[in-house]
Amino acid sequence: MSRIGNKTITIPAGVEVSINDGNEVTVKGPKGTLTRQFNPTMDIKCEDGTIKVSRPNELKHTKQLHGTTRALLHNMVVGVHDGFAKELEIVGIGYKAEMRGKQLVLTVGYSHPITFDIEDGLTVTCAKPTEIKVEGIDKQRVGELAANIRAVRKPEPYKGKGIKYKGEHIRRKEGKTASK
Repeated sequence: MSRIGNKTITIPAGVEVSINDGNEVTVKGPKGTLTRQFNPTMDIKCEDGTIKVSRPNELKHTKQLHGTTRALLHNMVVGVHDGFAKELEIVGIGYKAEMRGKQLVLTVGYSHPITFDIEDGLTVTCAKPTEIKVEGIDKQRVGELAANIRAVRKPEPYKGKGIKYKGEHIRRKEGKTASK
């Protein structure tokens, strides 16, 4: 029994959901439009301001798809209504980030700056040189870009220098002892 898959999704005001043949779902809201193709075995119904996902049988693969399909639909509805955001912090002397047009430029201790081209549908802002905020309506794309930015210089355990998520706790190591 999938507890996530059995939950209904409430459609907020201002959001329109349309389901085409072959389980192609389009969600329109104040922040934009998302379209996704789902597995045709899942039964997706939109009625009375809610979305309900049901499965045809009790096979293991079908049970797995049930919860995943419902979670992806919920993320689409939340994305077009509220949007998603990930915040990153840069720790280290001389480490900084800045926006140059549609490019994010990171200076994080390498011999050259690292640049990221920002795709359409995503917004990156740098309020301070040590803070980066990634926003968008697609949860997967927001998380993927934030993870790619973090992967440029992951936080190291001795001094904590690097790029980390806001609020992330870095497990610290003691290092070498001066006297024995």
